[in-house]
Order: sequence, then structure tokens, then C-alpha cells
Amino acid sequence: MSRAEISTDVLVVGAGPAGLTMSALLADYGVDAITVTKFDSTARTPRAHITNQRAMEVYRDLGIEDEVIAVATPNELMSNNVWATSFAGTEIARLQTWGSSTSRRADYESVSPSRMCNAPQHRLEPVLRAAAERKRADLRFGLELVEIEQDEDGVRAVVRDANGAETAIRAQYIVGADGARSFVGERLGFEYQGETGLGAALNIFLEADLTEYCAHRPGTLYWMTQPGNNYWVGSGTWICVTPFTEWVNLSMYDPAEGEPDLSEEALVERVRSTIGDDGVEVNIKSVSKWQINHVVAASYQRGRAFVVGDAAHRHPPANGLGSNTSVQDAFSLAWRLAYVLRGIAGPGLLDTYSQERQPVGRKVVDRAMQSVVDMAPISDALGFAPGQSVAEGWANVDELFSPTDKGAGRRAALDAAVELQHYQFNAHGVEFDLRYDSDAIVDDGTPWPCGERDPELYATPSTHPGAPVAHARIQRGNDALSTIDIVGRGEFTLVTGIDDAHWREAVEALNRELGTSIRVVQVAARGEYDDVYGDWARIRGVEDSGALLVRPDRVVAWREPGRPADAAEALRGVLDTVLARG
Repeated sequence: MSRAEISTDVLVVGAGPAGLTMSALLADYGVDAITVTKFDSTARTPRAHITNQRAMEVYRDLGIEDEVIAVATPNELMSNNVWATSFAGTEIARLQTWGSSTSRRADYESVSPSRMCNAPQHRLEPVLRAAAERKRADLRFGLELVEIEQDEDGVRAVVRDANGAETAIRAQYIVGADGARSFVGERLGFEYQGETGLGAALNIFLEADLTEYCAHRPGTLYWMTQPGNNYWVGSGTWICVTPFTEWVNLSMYDPAEGEPDLSEEALVERVRSTIGDDGVEVNIKSVSKWQINHVVAASYQRGRAFVVGDAAHRHPPANGLGSNTSVQDAFSLAWRLAYVLRGIAGPGLLDTYSQERQPVGRKVVDRAMQSVVDMAPISDALGFAPGQSVAEGWANVDELFSPTDKGAGRRAALDAAVELQHYQFNAHGVEFDLRYDSDAIVDDGTPWPCGERDPELYATPSTHPGAPVAHARIQRGNDALSTIDIVGRGEFTLVTGIDDAHWREAVEALNRELGTSIRVVQVAARGEYDDVYGDWARIRGVEDSGALLVRPDRVVAWREPGRPADAAEALRGVLDTVLARG
């Protein structure tokens, strides 16, 4: 059988959130790319769902933020984390999460125009696919990667369709967005650090109308911890997919004790045990098994190959960081590929992708694993123990809420255990703060800003080189905007103050000389973009005659506090460094 051969600049393998985001961005940037996936459609089950502000800002850059919001559960319905013996049973504790409480809402709203939402993967992926196709991305479903090799000049891959027909694809670069069992990562020799198989879990996707038990305490996660069961998730963590009728029931199991019974009768029985109301009709839609991993690639690049998403980092779903980190990987890599392929940047720019994102991946997998460990104090405070009978478990619950000194002590321990969960469910600093250090950043020698509050729980936005540009409310005409709306979208932007004639002349000259298309945007009181509230003046970190050079991924590459002796020469030197022009 003859084998067809085609060529492209970038081959993307995988069409989950990372791969589809990469495809849409590359199409937006005018890059010739092909995306292949062995699956015949986008995800059919919810999988990842928490969507944080940084991910929403990527979707904002792609122009699809409103479309994502339309398929998601809004932040106000994500609020409550509930621990209980069952939906109909005794409530043990409740915590407001994802920046929804009165004490945290302002923290989240002050740093970004984008809000967190709950966008299950099976609804998010079609939005990403449609966006990529509108941008004329070449997406090819039902093609499995079966061979791959690379040399100094590029990558040669072979893909196979359902009928066995094979096609050879020659590409300058390949991006592995093919998940936790990455073929790209395995075959091209990526080294992974960490441990796998740290726990086994069961996901049951189902329909059950639990409005009666949830409407007064709306949330995304409900933790059912049954007396007589010592698992940290009890017999089930309930993930709300559609308020409050569609769910994923997650439970842990020990493979050493045998595989779980996946018959419909057994699954319904498992589900009903944590509903606590046998009158609720249950419809099982699908079931799947997965394992807890704590793994990160030592480097996200090997030659002309890159990994993004789960192909680069694998961790528990705690903190909801999975797909969010994945789409940010794509946002970080796509513009680099575009600039190198267009000849504007040297190939050394691609090295900075791993320099910046690998430390983020390591931080994410460590935080997610620690959050799993930090769930144990709740079980400890409840007094549940291995081998304990149901009656003994209920006695512990009764004592917990009793008017006794021992009950008071146990309630204090439970309160402390629940407070610890802020590091999983309100970890705004972990979700939002990025502090890159790479050859694509020109540090200005100033210290990073340090807030007085816990950096894991509270974000500290800034304009320090290596940070995403800070959000400030601005206005143009009658349109209310954010500073993040006037940067990004595939181009470098020079953000200036009211005294900017020298910068405009410099950029005009350099765009002609280098073939760049740097934008100049003036943010100032009564300027081109009006700093109506003075937000920008308070955070910009430069004078009226200074400027910020912001990369296509909205990261500040350079900060000049005032007017340099020669603006064009200063900017040229910075661009040579950032773009690895040698």
C-alpha cells in the first residue's frame, strides 16, 4: 500500500484543551500547522472542569471568553464545598471556595477582568474546536500517531486512520499534547521525574436530580464521608457538572483488594449510598478508572519536540490546576513557534519555553499532591479509622456535635482542618501569580514585589519583568477595558505613558528595520487609553516617559523607568535579547 506524504511547519499531536488551544493560537498567528488525534471526537465526559482566571484570560485573547462562559457554571454557583455523611444526611462542614466569599471576592475581581467558572471538558472542547476551525486550523480526528523520529532539520511522523491507511508527515516542529500516556514524550526520550500509581480512582458520570439538597448550598464539590469508611474522600466526591442534575461521582479504591464492580447495579448502589435518599432516580451515563500521579518532565523540550499539558505534568485534580496549566503551556509556546518560523526570532527563543514553564509545572504537581495530603486532617478530625464499624463512626459524629469539652476540642480540630483547605480551594497566588525567569526576560534588577499576605493564598500582580502585565481598569471613549485587552493577540506591545513621542519614533523605525509589528499603546490620565481611576498609575512601575515591552503572551519582557538616551537603541538591544537574534 502506498503511503501519502505531506509537510507542515508544526505538527500538534492531541486535541484536548492544550492541543486545541495550541491549534487555535497557531492558526491565529498564521502558522501552517496540522493537529492530529486518535480520537474521533472531542471529549464525551466532563474530566477537567475548574477554569481559573489565567485560563480565562487565554480564552479572552482568543476572543472566545463569552463562549466559554455560555457553556460553564458561573462562579456564584461554585461557591460551597460541603462535607457531609450524605446529601440527605448530616452536614459536617462547609467552606466557600474559588474566590466566591465576601472576604475573597474582591481579591479575585481586582486582579483580572476574567472570572473563574466551571467549564467541564466535554463542553469546553467543542468551543475550542469551533474556534480553531473558524480560524482555519487543520484539525484531523481519527488519526493515530504510530511512528515518530526527529533529526536536526525536523520531525518525521507516521499517522494511521481507522482503515489502516498511513500518512507520513514531515514537520519542522512537533508539539506533544497527547496526554498522560504521551506517545511523543515516550518515543522522543523525554525524561519524567516523580511517581506514578499513587492511588486508584473511579469516575461515574451520571444523572440524578439533587436540587433539593444543593440549591440552598450551591457548589462544585460535595464530599461525602461516611461513618465506617476511612478514605479521605469517603465513598464519594461529587462533582457538579450541571446544577444540580448531572454529576461525576469520584471514589478511591485499592487495586490490591481487587478491581471495583462496574456493573450498573453495583454502580447505582455505590452512588445511592452517598445520596442518602433512595427515591432519587439515578441514570449511569459512563464509568472510567484513573490513577493519581505526581510527575513532571525534566525539560519540556527535546530538540524540535515540545510537550504541553498532561504530556508535561501529571498530578491529582486537587486545586483544579490541570487544564488551566495546560492551556497556559500552549499560550506560552505558540507565539514562540510563530516568531521563529516567521524569521523574526532566533531558534534560541524556543529554549525559553521550558525555562519558564517547567518550574511552573513542578510547582503545580507539588501543590496538587500536597493538597491531597492536606485532606487527611478532616478524616482525622472526624475520628474515622480503619476497621471501624458504622455504629462506631456515627458515635464519633454524634460526639463531634455534642455539648461536651471533647466535642468542643474535636470541633476546633475540624475547623482547623477545613481552614487548611483554603490552600486547595482559594489558592489565588498559586492559580494566578506567574514569575518567569528566562533568556526571554530582561530583568531590571529590582526585587519582586512581596505582599504581606500568604503568597499561596493571595496574588500579587505587578509589572516586574517576567510577570503577566497587571490588570487595571481603563477606558477608550465610552468603552470600559482592561490593560490586558490592549496587549497580546500575537504581537509585542509597548505600553507607554503620556510622554511617549520618543517611543513612537523608535518603534516605527524598528518595525521597518526588523520586520516586527510592535504596537504602541498609551495608558495615561486623558491619554489614548484613559486611566480613569488611576489604577494604572499606581501599579505601572514606570514614569510618564517610561515604557513596558509586553510579549504576545502578555508577559512583561522589559521595563524602562524613564526616557533613555536613545530609545531606538535601547529597544533594539532588548529585542535582540528577548528574541534570541544573536
